Amino acid sequence: MNTSDYIGDAEVTADNDIDFDELEEASGERLRFELDYATSNDRLDKIVARLMPDVSRARIQTWIENGAVQVNGVVATSVRMKVGAGDTIDVTRLPSPEETAYEPEDGIEFDVVYEDDTVIVINKPAGLVVHPASGNWSGTVLNGLLFRYPELARIPRAGIVHRLDKETSGLMVVARTEAAQTDLVRQLQARTVGREYWAIVLGLAPDAGFVDRSIGRDPRCPTKFVCRGGQGSKTAKTHCRLVDVTQIAGRTISWVACRLDTGRTHQIRVHLSSVNLPLLGDPVYRTNASKLPEQAGIVAQFSRQALHASRLQIVHPKTKEPMEWFVEPPEDMLEVMEALDFGPLDEPVDVFE
Repeated sequence: MNTSDYIGDAEVTADNDIDFDELEEASGERLRFELDYATSNDRLDKIVARLMPDVSRARIQTWIENGAVQVNGVVATSVRMKVGAGDTIDVTRLPSPEETAYEPEDGIEFDVVYEDDTVIVINKPAGLVVHPASGNWSGTVLNGLLFRYPELARIPRAGIVHRLDKETSGLMVVARTEAAQTDLVRQLQARTVGREYWAIVLGLAPDAGFVDRSIGRDPRCPTKFVCRGGQGSKTAKTHCRLVDVTQIAGRTISWVACRLDTGRTHQIRVHLSSVNLPLLGDPVYRTNASKLPEQAGIVAQFSRQALHASRLQIVHPKTKEPMEWFVEPPEDMLEVMEALDFGPLDEPVDVFE
């Protein structure tokens, strides 16, 4: 069986009294097709796909499932319902997730650490995605920025110039003008933006060092990255300094500060795991051997990567003055670091000086 030709019955959850005119007004174009008497009976999704060859069948199935297709004036109840000669089909084009991704959204929580007419610096909480993408078309930092700062709709990517992983917390800078965005991107390319991270890793980290290994997608798992050369890999360099070290439940745990020359996806997580220093709690790059015993209590229960963007340094795009910000880790990571007797945690560390 070709699985691309199979889908189970999908019952419409919308009220049968759905207001098609209201749906059209909210979403856009409404099309009517009258099937001539030469049309053979076939599934609704297949018929509509033939009538609208510019639209994928998967998209059409989604429209049907969301009540956007009527047959003879009645909302279609299944992608598999049979239609044919003499039937009238009304289709309201629903916007794709990509088309609605750049919408302002209220209620997206992040702290603004600094703002002026040129830049905004935010403290992103763990668990918040930065930019809309597959699987996260809404509820992102970008959507929240557009709500708080409507003028960012005129800036590419709403002024975002760099990102943090979903479960990584900490500082990000956002441009409020295109000129500022261009300037900050050039600073990133010139590697003059200071980005310092705190990481809690399993194992004894060296006092100082760096990992200089190219990163590419794992060919066995496309959602992961690995240190590898060849096609598709990108150069990456991470500088590391040991801040403190301790023992818990017979295991060594290190507090490491990291600075980036490059900003590749998952860079710190991949680089540190490649030298046998996986991040505490990382569900993707840790191994069974890196799990802590239950005796480690709250430390063993930490369930995301223990990584926080603590410090940010830029040259202000307008004033050309150097600027720096620091934020301490969020409460869950603070509790773990306090349990490990690491500190002080309310001020930057100067191990790179």
